[in-house]
Amino acid sequence: MTTDTAHALGASRTFWELVERRAALTPDRPVLLQDDRTLTFEELRAGAERTAAGLHDLGVRPGTVVAWQLPTRIETVLLAMALARLGAVQSPVIPFYRDREVAFAVRESGAAHFAVPGEWRGFDHTAMAERIEAPGIFEAYDSLPEGNPSALPPPPTTGTDVRWIYWTSGTTSDPKGVLHTDRSLIAGGSCLAHALHLSADDIGSIAFPFAHIGGPDYLVMLLLYGFPAVLFEKFALPDALEGYRKHGVTVAGGSTAFYSMFLAEQRKQPDTKPIPTLRLLAGGGAPKPPEIHHAVVREMGVQLTHGYGMTEVPMITMGSPDDSVDNLATTEGRPPEGMEIRIVDGEVRLRGEAVCQGYLDPAQTAQAFDEDGFLITGDLGRLTPSGHLVLTGRLKDVIIRKGENISAKEIEDLLHRHPAVGDVAVIGLPDPERGERVCAVIEQPPDAPRLSLSAAADYLRAEGLSVHKLPEQLEVVDALPRNETLRKVLKYKLRERYSGTVK
Repeated sequence: MTTDTAHALGASRTFWELVERRAALTPDRPVLLQDDRTLTFEELRAGAERTAAGLHDLGVRPGTVVAWQLPTRIETVLLAMALARLGAVQSPVIPFYRDREVAFAVRESGAAHFAVPGEWRGFDHTAMAERIEAPGIFEAYDSLPEGNPSALPPPPTTGTDVRWIYWTSGTTSDPKGVLHTDRSLIAGGSCLAHALHLSADDIGSIAFPFAHIGGPDYLVMLLLYGFPAVLFEKFALPDALEGYRKHGVTVAGGSTAFYSMFLAEQRKQPDTKPIPTLRLLAGGGAPKPPEIHHAVVREMGVQLTHGYGMTEVPMITMGSPDDSVDNLATTEGRPPEGMEIRIVDGEVRLRGEAVCQGYLDPAQTAQAFDEDGFLITGDLGRLTPSGHLVLTGRLKDVIIRKGENISAKEIEDLLHRHPAVGDVAVIGLPDPERGERVCAVIEQPPDAPRLSLSAAADYLRAEGLSVHKLPEQLEVVDALPRNETLRKVLKYKLRERYSGTVK
């Protein structure tokens, strides 16, 4: 019955319709848990409507652009759903962005209002908003604007208008504004939800910024299947473990870096589960070495399912708990019905309801889609006979050495198995003789003996790696540079550090 209900709810035309339908079904069931606070599905609906009325009093109307830079809190979810109730266009901004990126996002989105948390984690967001001359600044941390819902206009009835502007991570250029609709986000969240086989008895967790595209993705899952999630305003282990244990979390995750952090906690006390109720780790957003999968299952005694998504398409494929061990370890899962995957010259291209409408810049949109309307991802991969997607790397991560293409991911997956390697990034560096040379940058586990280039090469050779793919440079770092959302490794920073150029 839960699955049938979830599929029926997934046909909701708008985010607000989904909120209303779930609240009518299970009004008193919890949806959000944070510290000692609980919000039910009906409280989410009613609170969002009161906030929508308060925003309406501030001048927010259907189509008004409201940017917000807020941490993962109950109030943030209420604000997002209030904007969905109004049919406003919202532009979430990751809380760790500062003046340059925030000014760009606020300006380019055409925001008429900007919600900030005030001073948060030692940084004054209100002062920054004033410095960049953001319009309509208001604080939305522990209280929200409220008003009388009876004065509200009717909620939106179409889910195909652009109502969300997300921002890709800028590397050497400005971020790109990605255009989403209610339906594209519901489709993405449905892919995640249906693949994981969750039930109303589960308790999930959101330990990443709700302002990330994964925020509404996860919220859709809660609304479809009627279970709650614990929100973590600040995530750091081991401190966050108390929250997981207190609420009896059964499903956790985020990305590969999160898996590694949970695994590190498990290894501190191998005979004691860090989260006794945990049965599933799930996530996406970054490559997953097979060895990480096997280590989590073997040492933590939980299932691990991993998927493939991006800001432009929040969920493309997702591993399912009933997949084979080999598929769970070596693939990104299968796409849902309605997601078309086409492989063109080894590159993954996508078409389906979860795909974004393009970018704020029409020129970027024109470059992003092929003549058949498929999004050109820049990822390399292949489909197996069973329909599972195997990612083999990024187009820009292909290292061309003496005219031969070398996959950085192939080398990374092998090095991940080495006991002296905690994490690794393989990059190509400019080389006058070879065109590019292979450089492996590694983090080592505590107390591991320092790994030399010759030892790494001997290991890779013994693992069967072709000689022309062996690294010619090895760098050991205390910590690989990562972004603040899903903790993805920023390879461009490594290229800058070791070559002085950006590829």
